[in-house]
Amino acid sequence: MGILAHDGEDTFINLPNEPEKALIDLGSTLPSWDLEGTFLADSAIERYQAELASVPLVTETIESLLAMLSTTGTGYAVVRLGKIADVLGTGKQFLRLATAILAEVARPFQPFRRWPLWKESGTNLNANPGLSTGTGYNAFHMDLVNATRPPDYTTLLCVRPDPLGAGASIVSNAREAVSRLTPSSRALLTDAAYAYGGFFRLADVGQEYKPFPVLDSEPDDRGFVRFTAKMLTESELDEVHANAAKELAGQMVAGQVSFTLQRGDMLIVNQHRWVRGREPLANGQHDVEPENRRLLLQLFLRSTGATEPGAS
Repeated sequence: MGILAHDGEDTFINLPNEPEKALIDLGSTLPSWDLEGTFLADSAIERYQAELASVPLVTETIESLLAMLSTTGTGYAVVRLGKIADVLGTGKQFLRLATAILAEVARPFQPFRRWPLWKESGTNLNANPGLSTGTGYNAFHMDLVNATRPPDYTTLLCVRPDPLGAGASIVSNAREAVSRLTPSSRALLTDAAYAYGGFFRLADVGQEYKPFPVLDSEPDDRGFVRFTAKMLTESELDEVHANAAKELAGQMVAGQVSFTLQRGDMLIVNQHRWVRGREPLANGQHDVEPENRRLLLQLFLRSTGATEPGAS
């Protein structure tokens, strides 16, 4: 059995006892990371890889995880680190360990200049309910949809789930949703007719892409299904392009997978294939102390190779 044992078809990955203990020991000794620009420094990656090499069966396990996240695999995974979080807490030691594991998938980087490598996504009762920090339904989307080079992977690490038991994560296979569309809708979604969001204080994600097509002609490992439900209200869309996007949104909902992240769970999503969102948090958030409300940390990953539209 490898360090990461796949739990059936649910893509939840559980750690066997021996490597779990080794990772707990490792977490207490890993050094802090340095950045080169916005990217995790080569020296930090090399040190983390060398330290992880001492963990039993790590090579086979990372290969398995990479296969799951590939364009021919599941496309997303949830690595369960809850028992490690119970011992190390969710502070610096735990984040160094999580970062070391993610560096085996792709290179961690910090596209938002105003936030740290691990970006907080907490619960703000005054925010628009539909935002990631709000309390309502967060509709399907990919991150940095309006950049020419979005992150290849997005990661969400659960520090605290909703203490009232709601706020399930939802994911959907965008490629499969597209395959269920009518040919006329697919054709409309190749038009550069869609727009969403601002573009400022960003790094290493290319240029602003506005307007953008939802569908491109790139292979699955390079192209994206550029979708966010918010573009339906923020783009100045004509009726036919709006209806095509609504049809895609409906297919994403029809094919969605839902699960509730627990403390220490780390969701990794291949953005070339999947979109994500969140069900509403439970009513009664005003009765929960701020320090006990749902809190996730987000980190982005960049693979090698060009992903910018038209890049060769």
